[in-house]
Amino acid sequence: MPVARRECEFFLLQYVPDPVRNEFVHVGVVLREMGGPVASVRFTSDWRRVRCLDPEADTGMLEGLESELRRRFQEEPDGNLMHVLEDSFSNSVQMTRGKAYLAESIETGVEELMRMYVEPQKRERVSRLSGRAAIQAAMRTEFERAGVWDLLRKRIAVAEYTRKGDPLRIDLGYRPIGQDSGTIRMFQAVSLETSSGVGLETAKALAFSAPALVAGVERVEKAALELTAVVESLRQGLGTREQGIASRRPRKLDDEAELDSERVTAYRFAVETMEEHRIRVLTTADLGRAAETARRELRV
Repeated sequence: MPVARRECEFFLLQYVPDPVRNEFVHVGVVLREMGGPVASVRFTSDWRRVRCLDPEADTGMLEGLESELRRRFQEEPDGNLMHVLEDSFSNSVQMTRGKAYLAESIETGVEELMRMYVEPQKRERVSRLSGRAAIQAAMRTEFERAGVWDLLRKRIAVAEYTRKGDPLRIDLGYRPIGQDSGTIRMFQAVSLETSSGVGLETAKALAFSAPALVAGVERVEKAALELTAVVESLRQGLGTREQGIASRRPRKLDDEAELDSERVTAYRFAVETMEEHRIRVLTTADLGRAAETARRELRV
């Protein structure tokens, strides 16, 4: 038998960097049953279209606003949507007028609307993510799967713990509930793609900042800090050219000695440098375990 569809109403969220020019990119969806409270809010996890429109866009702020918007809608389920948006976003994110939509379920409806309006051909685009963007996308995927994404702090300003003017921001963090509350866990995406030296410099910068950050967290939060760098695996860390060469070799690459020795040395230098400064290093393959630990420690 056909599945009965619910009468719903949806709103598109648009990033508008300059209201005068009236240029925008769809970044999210709000969906609710017709006349009912807000049931779901979803933002994109691929910000390339936003950066194409506005290279200086603060995507970390937008990710944080997604969590803020969900919180506000939970607190004011029957509140005026436009009022909540104005309080949360000022003019940088605007909402379209509501449109009718028939959905099998709220979750299915949101997925369909995201594909239609916000993330068309998502699979093709995601496959081309690279560098920090790819690691950040993997982090979000795993923490969302564990159900803790909205409970995490995002874009944590290191200046809160070191001194004014420190530009570094840490991607994610949380404080466990209960007996482990004496430790704060933070996660930073660090790309070690070795086709450029940027990743290595990023690793060195994080290592340089770690001691002051650890001391600052202990002083301000009265807690120890576990700082984790999330990197690609060694093979993923190869540049595009090296991966192409590797894919054409007749034998499977099982031994790291088979890889370009200079690239391997650079990758290992970055990892060892961070570890020497008491930074835990995980690869994207380890994110599932880290997210599961967060789920337990946040008691979700």
